[in-house]
Amino acid sequence: MDIPASALKPDGRQSETAAAIQRGVGRLLRAHNFSILTEFTLASGRRADVIGLKPDGTLWIIEIKSSPEDFRADNKWPEYRDYCDRFSFAIPQTMDADLIPLEAGLIVADQWGAEIMRDASIHPLHASRRRAVLIAFGQVGAQRLHGLWDP
Repeated sequence: MDIPASALKPDGRQSETAAAIQRGVGRLLRAHNFSILTEFTLASGRRADVIGLKPDGTLWIIEIKSSPEDFRADNKWPEYRDYCDRFSFAIPQTMDADLIPLEAGLIVADQWGAEIMRDASIHPLHASRRRAVLIAFGQVGAQRLHGLWDP
């Protein structure tokens, strides 16, 4: 199947730095056996930069922050914890890691890969919320795949 080049490009909402971080985070999660979706809209209406799903059902949301200003402008990140078992921030190497709250995991990334600097604490989702997120994950993934096949 030929995939149009436009489907492989960032959607234009990210800065060049954020797009590079997103790519590196994707590589890290795939190496840890997660399937991933980017720009995933949660039931709350918030959009997770990256969400990963492990075969055991573990859900991990990673919020990308490309600069200190980007981080300071974001006060919604605690809401993501209601939709995942683990929550982390991903930042570039040039950003001061001390800005990131200790209650969140920390990943440093670039376009080639990423490294977990601080593990995300685990806070298991309620079964009904997990089911809802898993169904949405499957639907979004299937819709995106079909969109590549039949735009």
